[in-house]
Amino acid sequence: MSSTGIDKTEQIYVDLYENNTTLLNRVVSDAVSQQRDKAIELFKSNGIPRRGNENYKYSKLEPYFKEEYKTDFQHEVFNQNLDDVFKCEVHDLDATTIYLINGWYYRKNKLPASLPKGVVIGSFAEISKSHPEIVEAHYNKYAKNDEDSLVALNTAFAQDGFLIYVPKGVVIEKPIQIVNIMHSSEDLLAFPRNLVVIEENAQAKILLCEHTLTESKYLVNAVTEAYVAKNAIFDIYNIQNQHNLTTCVNSIFVHQKEHSSALTHNLTLHTGTTRNNVYVDMAEEHCESHVYGLYITDKNQHVDNFSFIDHAKPNCYSEELFKGVLDDKSTGAFAGKIMVRPDAQKTSAFQRNDNLLLTDTAKMNTKPMLEIYADDVKCSHGATVGQLDEKSMFYLRSRGIGKDEARILLMYAFAYEAVEKIRVPALRDEIKELVENTFRGELDKCNSCVLCGSEASSQYTCM
Repeated sequence: MSSTGIDKTEQIYVDLYENNTTLLNRVVSDAVSQQRDKAIELFKSNGIPRRGNENYKYSKLEPYFKEEYKTDFQHEVFNQNLDDVFKCEVHDLDATTIYLINGWYYRKNKLPASLPKGVVIGSFAEISKSHPEIVEAHYNKYAKNDEDSLVALNTAFAQDGFLIYVPKGVVIEKPIQIVNIMHSSEDLLAFPRNLVVIEENAQAKILLCEHTLTESKYLVNAVTEAYVAKNAIFDIYNIQNQHNLTTCVNSIFVHQKEHSSALTHNLTLHTGTTRNNVYVDMAEEHCESHVYGLYITDKNQHVDNFSFIDHAKPNCYSEELFKGVLDDKSTGAFAGKIMVRPDAQKTSAFQRNDNLLLTDTAKMNTKPMLEIYADDVKCSHGATVGQLDEKSMFYLRSRGIGKDEARILLMYAFAYEAVEKIRVPALRDEIKELVENTFRGELDKCNSCVLCGSEASSQYTCM
Protein backbone atom coordinates (compact mmCIF):
# COMPACT_ATOMS: atom_id res chain seq x y z
CA MET A 1 0.00 0.00 0.00
CA SER A 2 1.20 3.53 -0.75
CA SER A 3 1.17 6.41 1.70
CA THR A 4 -2.18 7.49 0.27
CA GLY A 5 -3.79 4.17 1.14
CA ILE A 6 -4.09 2.67 -2.34
CA ASP A 7 -2.11 -0.16 -3.91
CA LYS A 8 1.11 0.53 -5.80
CA THR A 9 -0.41 -0.33 -9.18
CA GLU A 10 -3.20 2.21 -8.75
CA GLN A 11 -0.73 4.77 -7.44
CA ILE A 12 1.17 4.61 -10.75
CA TYR A 13 -1.89 5.95 -12.57
CA VAL A 14 -2.91 8.44 -9.90
CA ASP A 15 0.60 9.94 -10.03
CA LEU A 16 0.52 9.90 -13.82
CA TYR A 17 -2.77 11.79 -13.75
CA GLU A 18 -1.69 14.37 -11.21
CA ASN A 19 1.60 15.04 -13.01
CA ASN A 20 0.00 15.54 -16.43
CA THR A 21 -3.32 17.28 -15.83
CA THR A 22 -2.29 20.38 -17.76
CA LEU A 23 -1.26 18.34 -20.80
CA LEU A 24 -4.41 16.25 -20.63
CA ASN A 25 -6.66 19.30 -20.67
CA ARG A 26 -4.76 21.25 -23.31
CA VAL A 27 -6.27 19.57 -26.38
CA VAL A 28 -9.92 19.10 -25.32
CA SER A 29 -12.88 21.24 -24.33
CA ASP A 30 -13.96 21.97 -20.77
CA ALA A 31 -16.84 19.48 -21.22
CA VAL A 32 -14.23 16.71 -21.39
CA SER A 33 -11.81 18.08 -18.80
CA GLN A 34 -14.51 18.60 -16.18
CA GLN A 35 -15.17 14.85 -16.04
CA ARG A 36 -11.64 13.90 -15.08
CA ASP A 37 -11.44 14.51 -11.33
CA LYS A 38 -14.54 12.50 -10.53
CA ALA A 39 -13.34 9.69 -12.77
CA ILE A 40 -9.92 9.41 -11.13
CA GLU A 41 -11.58 9.32 -7.71
CA LEU A 42 -13.78 6.44 -8.87
CA PHE A 43 -10.67 4.67 -10.11
CA LYS A 44 -8.92 5.20 -6.79
CA SER A 45 -11.94 3.80 -4.94
CA ASN A 46 -12.32 0.67 -7.08
CA GLY A 47 -8.79 0.02 -8.35
CA ILE A 48 -7.58 -2.25 -11.14
CA PRO A 49 -10.04 -5.19 -11.41
CA ARG A 50 -8.66 -8.28 -9.74
CA ARG A 51 -9.88 -11.86 -9.48
CA GLY A 52 -12.13 -10.91 -6.58
CA ASN A 53 -14.14 -8.76 -8.98
CA GLU A 54 -16.85 -11.09 -10.27
CA ASN A 55 -17.01 -9.40 -13.67
CA TYR A 56 -13.25 -9.86 -14.17
CA LYS A 57 -12.96 -13.21 -12.43
CA TYR A 58 -11.21 -14.98 -15.32
CA SER A 59 -8.91 -12.20 -16.52
CA LYS A 60 -5.77 -11.34 -14.60
CA LEU A 61 -5.07 -7.81 -15.85
CA GLU A 62 -3.09 -6.30 -13.00
CA PRO A 63 0.34 -7.61 -14.17
CA TYR A 64 -0.07 -5.79 -17.49
CA PHE A 65 -0.95 -2.51 -15.76
CA LYS A 66 2.16 -2.82 -13.56
CA GLU A 67 4.54 -2.69 -16.51
CA GLU A 68 6.29 0.50 -17.58
CA TYR A 69 4.93 2.25 -20.65
CA LYS A 70 5.56 5.41 -22.56
CA THR A 71 2.56 7.78 -22.70
CA ASP A 72 1.72 10.24 -25.48
CA PHE A 73 -0.14 13.09 -23.81
CA GLN A 74 1.01 15.37 -26.63
CA HIS A 75 0.20 14.30 -30.15
CA GLU A 76 3.35 13.20 -31.95
CA VAL A 77 3.38 14.00 -35.65
CA PHE A 78 3.42 10.88 -37.84
CA ASN A 79 5.09 12.05 -41.04
CA GLN A 80 4.91 8.83 -43.02
CA ASN A 81 2.04 8.57 -45.52
CA LEU A 82 -0.24 5.83 -44.19
CA ASP A 83 -1.42 5.01 -47.69
CA ASP A 84 2.12 3.76 -48.29
CA VAL A 85 2.22 1.47 -45.24
CA PHE A 86 -1.36 0.29 -44.98
CA LYS A 87 -3.50 -1.57 -47.48
CA CYS A 88 -6.94 -2.94 -46.78
CA GLU A 89 -7.49 -6.31 -48.36
CA VAL A 90 -11.23 -6.42 -47.80
CA HIS A 91 -12.07 -6.86 -51.45
CA ASP A 92 -14.67 -4.52 -52.93
CA LEU A 93 -15.04 -2.61 -49.66
CA ASP A 94 -16.31 0.81 -50.65
CA ALA A 95 -15.81 2.75 -47.42
CA THR A 96 -14.85 6.12 -46.02
CA THR A 97 -11.53 5.39 -44.29
CA ILE A 98 -9.85 7.41 -41.57
CA TYR A 99 -6.80 6.56 -39.49
CA LEU A 100 -5.84 6.85 -35.86
CA ILE A 101 -2.23 6.53 -34.71
CA ASN A 102 -1.97 5.26 -31.13
CA GLY A 103 -5.52 6.48 -30.57
CA TRP A 104 -4.79 9.98 -31.97
CA TYR A 105 -6.57 11.25 -35.06
CA TYR A 106 -4.23 11.19 -38.06
CA ARG A 107 -3.83 14.79 -39.25
CA LYS A 108 -3.53 13.86 -42.94
CA ASN A 109 -6.92 12.15 -43.11
CA LYS A 110 -8.89 13.33 -46.12
CA LEU A 111 -12.66 13.08 -45.94
CA PRO A 112 -14.64 12.77 -49.19
CA ALA A 113 -16.58 15.79 -50.37
CA SER A 114 -19.56 13.52 -50.99
CA LEU A 115 -20.45 13.16 -47.30
CA PRO A 116 -24.06 14.24 -46.66
CA LYS A 117 -24.61 17.74 -45.35
CA GLY A 118 -24.34 18.05 -41.59
CA VAL A 119 -22.29 14.87 -41.05
CA VAL A 120 -19.34 15.44 -38.73
CA ILE A 121 -16.41 13.00 -38.76
CA GLY A 122 -13.06 13.73 -37.21
CA SER A 123 -10.89 14.10 -34.15
CA PHE A 124 -12.70 13.73 -30.83
CA ALA A 125 -10.41 16.37 -29.30
CA GLU A 126 -10.88 18.92 -32.07
CA ILE A 127 -14.64 18.43 -32.39
CA SER A 128 -15.04 18.79 -28.62
CA LYS A 129 -13.96 22.40 -29.23
CA SER A 130 -15.48 23.12 -32.63
CA HIS A 131 -18.85 21.49 -31.87
CA PRO A 132 -19.13 21.66 -28.07
CA GLU A 133 -22.91 21.17 -28.22
CA ILE A 134 -22.46 17.55 -29.41
CA VAL A 135 -19.98 16.67 -26.68
CA GLU A 136 -21.86 18.47 -23.93
CA ALA A 137 -25.05 16.59 -24.84
CA HIS A 138 -23.57 13.11 -25.02
CA TYR A 139 -20.01 12.74 -23.70
CA ASN A 140 -19.71 10.50 -20.64
CA LYS A 141 -23.48 10.16 -20.41
CA TYR A 142 -23.57 6.42 -21.19
CA ALA A 143 -20.22 5.05 -19.98
CA LYS A 144 -20.42 3.16 -16.67
CA ASN A 145 -17.58 4.85 -14.79
CA ASP A 146 -18.98 3.84 -11.41
CA GLU A 147 -19.32 0.17 -12.41
CA ASP A 148 -15.98 -0.40 -14.16
CA SER A 149 -12.82 1.25 -12.87
CA LEU A 150 -11.05 0.82 -16.22
CA VAL A 151 -13.78 2.88 -17.89
CA ALA A 152 -13.24 5.52 -15.22
CA LEU A 153 -9.50 5.37 -15.89
CA ASN A 154 -10.14 6.04 -19.57
CA THR A 155 -12.38 9.00 -18.70
CA ALA A 156 -9.64 10.44 -16.51
CA PHE A 157 -7.06 10.26 -19.32
CA ALA A 158 -9.27 10.72 -22.42
CA GLN A 159 -7.85 13.07 -25.04
CA ASP A 160 -8.47 11.91 -28.58
CA GLY A 161 -10.03 9.28 -30.78
CA PHE A 162 -12.80 9.68 -33.33
CA LEU A 163 -16.16 11.43 -33.21
CA ILE A 164 -18.96 10.75 -35.68
CA TYR A 165 -22.18 12.74 -35.79
CA VAL A 166 -24.99 11.85 -38.20
CA PRO A 167 -27.83 14.40 -38.22
CA LYS A 168 -31.53 13.71 -38.33
CA GLY A 169 -32.76 11.79 -41.36
CA VAL A 170 -29.31 11.26 -42.94
CA VAL A 171 -28.34 7.82 -44.23
CA ILE A 172 -24.62 7.21 -44.77
CA GLU A 173 -24.56 4.54 -47.43
CA LYS A 174 -20.85 3.69 -47.24
CA PRO A 175 -19.41 2.12 -44.09
CA ILE A 176 -17.02 4.32 -42.15
CA GLN A 177 -13.77 2.44 -41.58
CA ILE A 178 -11.70 3.57 -38.60
CA VAL A 179 -8.19 2.07 -38.63
CA ASN A 180 -6.33 2.46 -35.32
CA ILE A 181 -2.67 1.56 -35.76
CA MET A 182 -0.41 1.16 -32.77
CA HIS A 183 3.07 2.29 -33.78
CA SER A 184 5.91 3.00 -31.36
CA SER A 185 9.57 2.19 -30.83
CA GLU A 186 8.83 1.92 -27.09
CA ASP A 187 6.21 0.08 -25.05
CA LEU A 188 3.15 2.32 -25.14
CA LEU A 189 0.01 3.07 -23.12
CA ALA A 190 -3.03 4.53 -24.91
CA PHE A 191 -6.52 5.70 -23.89
CA PRO A 192 -8.58 6.21 -27.09
CA ARG A 193 -11.99 7.81 -26.49
CA ASN A 194 -14.68 7.72 -29.17
CA LEU A 195 -18.18 9.16 -29.47
CA VAL A 196 -20.86 8.29 -32.03
CA VAL A 197 -24.19 10.13 -32.27
CA ILE A 198 -26.84 8.84 -34.68
CA GLU A 199 -29.80 11.17 -34.67
CA GLU A 200 -33.47 10.37 -35.37
CA ASN A 201 -34.13 8.37 -38.57
CA ALA A 202 -30.40 8.33 -39.42
CA GLN A 203 -28.26 5.32 -40.33
CA ALA A 204 -24.54 4.47 -40.24
CA LYS A 205 -22.16 1.51 -40.14
CA ILE A 206 -18.70 1.67 -38.53
CA LEU A 207 -15.80 -0.75 -38.99
CA LEU A 208 -13.24 -0.26 -36.23
CA CYS A 209 -10.03 -2.08 -37.19
CA GLU A 210 -7.38 -2.49 -34.49
CA HIS A 211 -3.82 -3.26 -35.61
CA THR A 212 -0.23 -3.22 -34.41
CA LEU A 213 2.62 -2.10 -36.66
CA THR A 214 5.70 -2.53 -34.47
CA GLU A 215 6.83 -5.17 -32.01
CA SER A 216 6.56 -3.02 -28.86
CA LYS A 217 4.25 -3.95 -26.02
CA TYR A 218 0.95 -2.08 -26.02
CA LEU A 219 -1.64 -1.51 -23.34
CA VAL A 220 -4.80 -0.06 -24.88
CA ASN A 221 -7.79 0.99 -22.76
CA ALA A 222 -10.45 2.21 -25.20
CA VAL A 223 -14.02 3.45 -24.66
CA THR A 224 -16.67 4.09 -27.32
CA GLU A 225 -20.04 5.66 -26.50
CA ALA A 226 -22.87 5.47 -29.03
CA TYR A 227 -26.22 7.28 -28.92
CA VAL A 228 -28.85 5.79 -31.25
CA ALA A 229 -31.92 8.02 -31.47
CA LYS A 230 -35.53 7.21 -32.37
CA ASN A 231 -35.89 5.10 -35.54
CA ALA A 232 -32.11 5.18 -36.10
CA ILE A 233 -30.05 2.20 -37.28
CA PHE A 234 -26.43 1.71 -36.22
CA ASP A 235 -23.88 -1.11 -36.71
CA ILE A 236 -20.38 -1.24 -35.24
CA TYR A 237 -17.86 -3.99 -36.02
CA ASN A 238 -14.73 -4.13 -33.90
CA ILE A 239 -12.10 -6.16 -35.75
CA GLN A 240 -9.10 -6.95 -33.55
CA ASN A 241 -5.94 -8.16 -35.28
CA GLN A 242 -3.09 -7.34 -32.90
CA HIS A 243 0.16 -9.09 -32.08
CA ASN A 244 0.79 -11.25 -29.03
CA LEU A 245 2.34 -8.46 -26.98
CA THR A 246 -0.87 -6.42 -26.98
CA THR A 247 -3.20 -6.06 -24.01
CA CYS A 248 -6.49 -4.48 -25.00
CA VAL A 249 -9.49 -3.47 -22.90
CA ASN A 250 -12.26 -2.34 -25.22
CA SER A 251 -15.59 -1.03 -23.88
CA ILE A 252 -18.59 -0.16 -26.07
CA PHE A 253 -21.69 1.53 -24.63
CA VAL A 254 -24.85 1.75 -26.74
CA HIS A 255 -27.80 3.89 -25.63
CA GLN A 256 -30.96 3.28 -27.65
CA LYS A 257 -34.14 5.27 -28.07
CA GLU A 258 -37.59 4.21 -29.30
CA HIS A 259 -37.77 1.99 -32.42
CA SER A 260 -34.00 2.07 -32.88
CA SER A 261 -31.87 -0.85 -34.05
CA ALA A 262 -28.24 -1.44 -33.04
CA LEU A 263 -25.71 -4.16 -33.83
CA THR A 264 -22.32 -4.72 -32.20
CA HIS A 265 -19.92 -7.41 -33.37
CA ASN A 266 -16.52 -8.06 -31.77
CA LEU A 267 -14.31 -10.10 -34.09
CA THR A 268 -11.13 -11.08 -32.23
CA LEU A 269 -8.91 -12.68 -34.86
CA HIS A 270 -5.52 -12.33 -33.21
CA THR A 271 -4.42 -10.81 -29.91
CA GLY A 272 -2.36 -11.17 -26.78
CA THR A 273 -4.83 -10.50 -23.97
CA THR A 274 -8.18 -8.91 -24.82
CA ARG A 275 -11.14 -7.90 -22.72
CA ASN A 276 -14.27 -6.76 -24.59
CA ASN A 277 -17.13 -5.07 -22.75
CA VAL A 278 -20.49 -4.43 -24.42
CA TYR A 279 -23.22 -2.51 -22.59
CA VAL A 280 -26.59 -1.99 -24.28
CA ASP A 281 -29.19 0.25 -22.67
CA MET A 282 -32.63 -0.05 -24.29
CA ALA A 283 -34.01 3.06 -22.67
CA GLU A 284 -37.30 3.28 -24.57
CA GLU A 285 -39.87 0.93 -26.10
CA HIS A 286 -39.55 -1.11 -29.31
CA CYS A 287 -35.75 -1.19 -29.41
CA GLU A 288 -33.93 -3.98 -31.23
CA SER A 289 -30.39 -4.99 -30.32
CA HIS A 290 -28.01 -7.56 -31.79
CA VAL A 291 -24.83 -8.37 -29.86
CA TYR A 292 -22.40 -10.76 -31.53
CA GLY A 293 -18.86 -11.97 -31.14
CA LEU A 294 -16.36 -14.37 -32.70
CA TYR A 295 -12.98 -15.13 -31.16
CA ILE A 296 -10.26 -17.43 -32.49
CA THR A 297 -7.29 -18.03 -30.21
CA ASP A 298 -4.14 -20.12 -30.10
CA LYS A 299 -0.83 -20.36 -28.24
CA ASN A 300 -1.25 -18.52 -24.89
CA GLN A 301 -3.75 -15.91 -26.04
CA HIS A 302 -6.64 -14.91 -23.80
CA VAL A 303 -9.98 -13.37 -24.80
CA ASP A 304 -12.65 -12.35 -22.29
CA ASN A 305 -16.05 -11.11 -23.50
CA PHE A 306 -18.46 -9.42 -21.09
CA SER A 307 -21.90 -8.10 -21.98
CA PHE A 308 -24.77 -6.43 -20.17
CA ILE A 309 -28.05 -5.96 -22.05
CA ASP A 310 -30.53 -3.84 -20.10
CA HIS A 311 -34.20 -4.22 -21.05
CA ALA A 312 -35.49 -1.16 -19.22
CA LYS A 313 -38.75 -0.70 -21.16
CA PRO A 314 -41.46 -2.93 -22.68
CA ASN A 315 -41.61 -4.44 -26.16
CA CYS A 316 -37.90 -4.69 -26.84
CA TYR A 317 -35.96 -7.47 -28.56
CA SER A 318 -32.35 -8.61 -28.14
CA GLU A 319 -30.35 -11.40 -29.71
CA GLU A 320 -26.89 -12.32 -28.44
CA LEU A 321 -24.48 -14.86 -29.90
CA PHE A 322 -20.79 -15.36 -29.10
CA LYS A 323 -18.77 -18.20 -30.60
CA GLY A 324 -15.19 -19.15 -29.83
CA VAL A 325 -12.60 -21.55 -31.25
CA LEU A 326 -9.68 -22.12 -28.87
CA ASP A 327 -6.45 -23.93 -29.75
CA ASP A 328 -3.17 -24.83 -28.01
CA LYS A 329 -3.03 -23.41 -24.44
CA SER A 330 -5.24 -20.43 -25.11
CA THR A 331 -7.98 -19.44 -22.70
CA GLY A 332 -11.31 -17.70 -22.99
CA ALA A 333 -14.11 -16.34 -20.85
CA PHE A 334 -17.65 -15.18 -21.45
CA ALA A 335 -20.03 -13.53 -18.99
CA GLY A 336 -23.25 -12.24 -20.47
CA LYS A 337 -26.09 -10.78 -18.45
CA ILE A 338 -29.57 -9.91 -19.63
CA MET A 339 -31.49 -7.68 -17.23
CA VAL A 340 -35.28 -7.45 -17.62
CA ARG A 341 -36.62 -4.61 -15.48
CA PRO A 342 -40.05 -4.75 -13.76
CA ASP A 343 -41.66 -2.50 -16.38
CA ALA A 344 -40.19 -4.36 -19.35
CA GLN A 345 -43.16 -6.55 -20.26
CA LYS A 346 -43.31 -8.18 -23.71
CA THR A 347 -39.52 -8.53 -23.72
CA SER A 348 -37.90 -11.04 -26.07
CA ALA A 349 -34.27 -11.78 -25.21
CA PHE A 350 -32.10 -14.65 -26.40
CA GLN A 351 -28.49 -15.36 -25.49
CA ARG A 352 -26.07 -18.12 -26.48
CA ASN A 353 -22.35 -18.78 -26.09
CA ASP A 354 -20.84 -21.77 -27.91
CA ASN A 355 -17.19 -22.81 -27.72
CA LEU A 356 -15.03 -25.32 -29.53
CA LEU A 357 -11.85 -26.55 -27.82
CA LEU A 358 -9.32 -28.03 -30.24
CA THR A 359 -6.91 -29.34 -27.58
CA ASP A 360 -7.06 -30.73 -24.08
CA THR A 361 -5.04 -27.74 -22.84
CA ALA A 362 -7.36 -25.01 -24.13
CA LYS A 363 -9.73 -23.69 -21.45
CA MET A 364 -13.02 -21.81 -21.53
CA ASN A 365 -15.11 -20.33 -18.70
CA THR A 366 -18.64 -19.30 -19.58
CA LYS A 367 -21.42 -17.79 -17.54
CA PRO A 368 -24.67 -16.81 -19.30
CA MET A 369 -27.07 -14.99 -16.97
CA LEU A 370 -30.71 -13.90 -16.94
CA GLU A 371 -32.19 -11.61 -14.30
CA ILE A 372 -35.92 -11.18 -14.88
CA TYR A 373 -38.35 -9.00 -12.93
CA ALA A 374 -41.25 -9.08 -15.41
CA ASP A 375 -43.63 -11.97 -16.00
CA ASP A 376 -44.74 -11.53 -19.63
CA VAL A 377 -41.46 -12.25 -21.41
CA LYS A 378 -39.75 -14.68 -23.78
CA CYS A 379 -36.17 -15.24 -22.66
CA SER A 380 -33.56 -17.97 -23.01
CA HIS A 381 -29.87 -18.39 -22.41
CA GLY A 382 -27.35 -21.17 -22.74
CA ALA A 383 -23.73 -22.13 -23.29
CA THR A 384 -21.77 -25.07 -24.66
CA VAL A 385 -18.12 -26.05 -24.41
CA GLY A 386 -16.96 -29.10 -26.34
CA GLN A 387 -14.66 -30.64 -28.89
CA LEU A 388 -15.16 -31.69 -32.49
CA ASP A 389 -18.00 -34.16 -32.86
CA GLU A 390 -16.69 -37.65 -33.60
CA LYS A 391 -19.88 -38.71 -35.38
CA SER A 392 -19.62 -35.76 -37.74
CA MET A 393 -15.95 -36.57 -38.35
CA PHE A 394 -16.86 -40.16 -39.14
CA TYR A 395 -19.63 -39.02 -41.51
CA LEU A 396 -17.28 -36.81 -43.50
CA ARG A 397 -14.43 -39.31 -43.58
CA SER A 398 -16.75 -42.11 -44.69
CA ARG A 399 -17.43 -40.00 -47.78
CA GLY A 400 -13.80 -39.81 -48.78
CA ILE A 401 -12.82 -36.58 -47.03
CA GLY A 402 -9.41 -36.69 -45.36
CA LYS A 403 -9.04 -36.22 -41.60
CA ASP A 404 -7.43 -32.77 -41.79
CA GLU A 405 -9.94 -31.46 -44.32
CA ALA A 406 -12.86 -32.86 -42.31
CA ARG A 407 -11.53 -31.14 -39.21
CA ILE A 408 -11.29 -27.82 -41.06
CA LEU A 409 -14.81 -28.17 -42.46
CA LEU A 410 -16.28 -28.79 -39.01
CA MET A 411 -14.43 -25.83 -37.47
CA TYR A 412 -15.56 -23.56 -40.28
CA ALA A 413 -19.15 -24.74 -39.99
CA PHE A 414 -19.04 -23.98 -36.28
CA ALA A 415 -17.80 -20.41 -36.80
CA TYR A 416 -20.02 -19.75 -39.83
CA GLU A 417 -23.09 -18.75 -37.82
CA ALA A 418 -21.28 -15.82 -36.18
CA VAL A 419 -19.67 -14.71 -39.45
CA GLU A 420 -23.08 -14.64 -41.15
CA LYS A 421 -24.24 -11.97 -38.70
CA ILE A 422 -22.00 -9.40 -40.44
CA ARG A 423 -24.23 -7.05 -42.44
CA VAL A 424 -21.47 -5.59 -44.63
CA PRO A 425 -21.15 -8.06 -47.54
CA ALA A 426 -17.53 -7.27 -48.47
CA LEU A 427 -16.41 -7.57 -44.85
CA ARG A 428 -18.39 -10.77 -44.37
CA ASP A 429 -16.76 -12.39 -47.41
CA GLU A 430 -13.26 -11.40 -46.28
CA ILE A 431 -13.82 -12.67 -42.72
CA LYS A 432 -15.05 -15.98 -44.15
CA GLU A 433 -11.85 -16.34 -46.12
CA LEU A 434 -9.67 -15.24 -43.23
CA VAL A 435 -11.32 -17.67 -40.80
CA GLU A 436 -10.88 -20.56 -43.23
CA ASN A 437 -7.22 -19.66 -43.83
CA THR A 438 -6.66 -19.47 -40.08
CA PHE A 439 -8.09 -22.96 -39.60
CA ARG A 440 -5.84 -24.22 -42.39
CA GLY A 441 -2.83 -22.88 -40.51
CA GLU A 442 -2.05 -20.29 -43.17
CA LEU A 443 -2.57 -17.36 -40.81
CA ASP A 444 -1.34 -18.55 -37.43
CA LYS A 445 -0.17 -15.04 -36.53
CA CYS A 446 -1.49 -11.52 -36.95
CA ASN A 447 -1.29 -10.33 -40.52
CA SER A 448 1.84 -8.52 -41.62
CA CYS A 449 3.24 -7.40 -38.29
CA VAL A 450 6.93 -7.25 -37.39
CA LEU A 451 6.67 -10.25 -35.09
CA CYS A 452 5.58 -12.39 -38.02
CA GLY A 453 8.79 -11.67 -39.85
CA SER A 454 7.13 -9.63 -42.58
CA GLU A 455 8.26 -6.27 -43.83
CA ALA A 456 5.71 -4.29 -41.88
CA SER A 457 7.98 -1.25 -41.83
CA SER A 458 7.27 -0.80 -45.53
CA GLN A 459 3.77 -2.21 -45.83
CA TYR A 460 0.96 -3.04 -43.46
CA THR A 461 -1.99 -5.18 -44.50
CA CYS A 462 -5.46 -4.92 -43.01
CA MET A 463 -7.27 -8.23 -42.63
